[in-house]
Amino acid sequence: MTRYATRLSGDPAATYRTIDVASRAAAADPHQLVEMLYEEVVRALGTAAWAIERRDLTLKADRVTRATAIFFALEAGLDYDRGGDVARTLGTLYRALRQQIVDASLGNDPAPFRDAAATLSEIAAAWSSVRAS
Repeated sequence: MTRYATRLSGDPAATYRTIDVASRAAAADPHQLVEMLYEEVVRALGTAAWAIERRDLTLKADRVTRATAIFFALEAGLDYDRGGDVARTLGTLYRALRQQIVDASLGNDPAPFRDAAATLSEIAAAWSSVRAS
């Protein structure tokens, strides 16, 4: 019998999260997609800080890579023509936070990751409140 393996077959929780995220993304509008990216980058940064405290360098590197990719995605999604100053400000913020975490990834201090996560949590709350208005 042939067994088909996936990269997530050994971790049912990771498989569930992947399927959950894919399902949510497929049904999401652009505003919700940005919310999902904010949630995921905050989670990745928190996990990177946690991994540093436990000296899990592999997990730290994985989460830094994920957060960096999300910052690139957030920046790529900005509409500078329609978004004007807000888009330019967010682009500058995303680049600065991305550089902060890349620089922090060279050390073993969890604080820069938590600081970046806190900043993004504030932005995410503001983004969500725009939808509620």
